[in-house]
Amino acid sequence: MKTFFKNSKRGVFLLTLLLAVNFLTAQDKNFHIYLCLGQSNMEGHARPQAEDSAGVSERFKVLAAVNCDNRGRLQGNLYTALPPLARCNTGLTPADYFGRTMLEHLSKNITVGVINVSVGGCKIELFDKDNFQSYVDGSPDWLKNTVKAYDGNPYQRLVDMARIAQKSGVIKGILLHQGESNTGDSLWTKKVKGVYDNLLKDLNLKPNSVPLLAGHLVSEDQNGACASMNKIISTLPQVIPNAHVISSVGCEGVKDRLHFSAAGYRKLGRRYAATMLALMGKKITVE
Repeated sequence: MKTFFKNSKRGVFLLTLLLAVNFLTAQDKNFHIYLCLGQSNMEGHARPQAEDSAGVSERFKVLAAVNCDNRGRLQGNLYTALPPLARCNTGLTPADYFGRTMLEHLSKNITVGVINVSVGGCKIELFDKDNFQSYVDGSPDWLKNTVKAYDGNPYQRLVDMARIAQKSGVIKGILLHQGESNTGDSLWTKKVKGVYDNLLKDLNLKPNSVPLLAGHLVSEDQNGACASMNKIISTLPQVIPNAHVISSVGCEGVKDRLHFSAAGYRKLGRRYAATMLALMGKKITVE
């Protein structure tokens, strides 16, 4: 009986060890995952042009956060990152040229994947895991309708998709573009920190271990309607040590003074990539 008990314990130990090894080997350290969130500029406002679907490397992946019949995409699956990256009918985003630029400067064995959960017009409060529902309840119908695409909880959808991605890759960074709807909110940085801290905790990542890249809104040189918010965004590294701010100066805006043109998104995306690459010890020059 004692021999059987010992053998059983040994069998359980070996099975547990085997499962642990299988889990670790399933994670490809060369598959770099980036979480993207925010409002309309991260969602993508500009219509993608022909050049934006040309020459996209198969090493640039998007993990679909929603089902898109018109794109042949199923939620939770990986696809070559052809725009749109957020939802079925959204536009070009900084994430498009972030991924492309990263691959231009990383070794050929690296794959870059993005997960984009963004909602046009939303405040950062939408991603507050504990209080988002009261914000949604008080929102206009158009925002509620967009939130429905994520089963009513964009934050949780981002976490769920990130957990799927973690089975095959490693989360290397978070890309944020949000603030137009919080313009003038001096507590914005603390609210972003709450979202950032919750994401890392829910994904079993160490505090402050993942870079947070936050882009400026349409800038003063483009007559940006919310350019004043950039001063607040610039203070984010004072609250989150691993936060890094991306300048939007010279990134072309459009007539509504809130959104970037396709050219503006391309330039901003390259700047996100330049910042991330610099953190990896690879300095590049972009416009």
